[in-house]
Amino acid sequence: MAGNNSSSVNVYVKSSNEFGDSLSSAGDGRHWELFHKIKPYLLMVGLQFGAAGMYITSMATLNHGMNRYVLIVYRNAVAALVLAPFALIFERKIRPKMTLPIFLQIMALGFLEPIIDQGFGYLGMKYTSASYTSAIMNAVPSVTFLIAVVFRIERIRIKEIRSQAKVIGTIVSFSGALLMTLYKGPVVDLFWTRTTAHQSTDLTHSSDKNWVLGTIFILIGCVAWSCFYVLQSITVKKYPAELSLSTLICLSGALQSTALALVVEHHPSAWAVGWDSRLLAPLYTGIVSSGITYYVQGLVMKTRGPVFVTAFNPLCMVIVAILASIILAEKIHLGSVIGGIIITIGLYSVVWGKNKDYSKSQQGREVLMISPSSVVQVVTHNEQKLPLSNNVGTTVDIAANKSDQQTPTTHHQPN
Repeated sequence: MAGNNSSSVNVYVKSSNEFGDSLSSAGDGRHWELFHKIKPYLLMVGLQFGAAGMYITSMATLNHGMNRYVLIVYRNAVAALVLAPFALIFERKIRPKMTLPIFLQIMALGFLEPIIDQGFGYLGMKYTSASYTSAIMNAVPSVTFLIAVVFRIERIRIKEIRSQAKVIGTIVSFSGALLMTLYKGPVVDLFWTRTTAHQSTDLTHSSDKNWVLGTIFILIGCVAWSCFYVLQSITVKKYPAELSLSTLICLSGALQSTALALVVEHHPSAWAVGWDSRLLAPLYTGIVSSGITYYVQGLVMKTRGPVFVTAFNPLCMVIVAILASIILAEKIHLGSVIGGIIITIGLYSVVWGKNKDYSKSQQGREVLMISPSSVVQVVTHNEQKLPLSNNVGTTVDIAANKSDQQTPTTHHQPN
């Protein structure tokens, strides 16, 4: 009796441990599933903080006299050097074969973003300000959505609510950015800007002289950036090695920008760097704004598309406005605050519509996975397994049923 009791206790303890392990694994599974769902949102929000730092460091080094073409060369060269070892190590077995169409697309990507977008963006920022540039760049989701619709990457079904949400959200976000451009309003007096108000007065007056020209340059960069997003979403499907693709884009941009910089800038002193923002800006923008950003964007675009990626750009404007007022002594106007609220509403609408698109596509995949043909394959595979014994001494053979009307064959064993 004592042995039976101890064995039953052991069985009970073992069963309890197995039950606890199953609950723990189930909890871990739910946590992992939740993390998998919110991972694209966390990645994109993190990128916006990185982009905000790019605006601040770039504006600071341009104010110190660094040539924008040289900055573009250093930025993309640093990004290529940082990403290359990771691409060689982690993607040496999965890297696709390079073809001429993919090579031409990579060269086009290196021309769109590093050359046109960064070149005109830095030029427009020099004529305006960091917060103003980030505000104008909020037109990127709207332009990207229009380009994606033209190339049929995004499809509009106007009768569906999710499509209406994306269209309305795009219009609202663009309206908020337009409001920030056309209406400044009174200066919002914040406690950290009171002591630096006199420092930003001269900068504001000098920027007003070329405000329209700077806006045009920023808009050119905005269109180039939107084209880059769309082309990158197409290229990453043909060349699904994100680290290698990001490295090649940065290398292409560095080579093309070097050729341009050597033509425009002849003075060797312009290429000199020191232990200041002239060194910090190339390192930060190269590692964070080019290398990491290209990789994460390609990773998210594979599942969510270019519109989802660009929909988070308005968050960068809010971060830049706060940091620029603290670090660069830029003033925050009432129009920026109102426009930021409007853009946030539009952002939520676009992301909600994209989330519905993603949910529907996932449901479609699950339906395909449980199609009748796949069920037949699973049952046929189970034909190799041993018979199952039931409690009354019978053996049931599991066979591949070709029709629902056939029943399992039962053999009675002698007592």
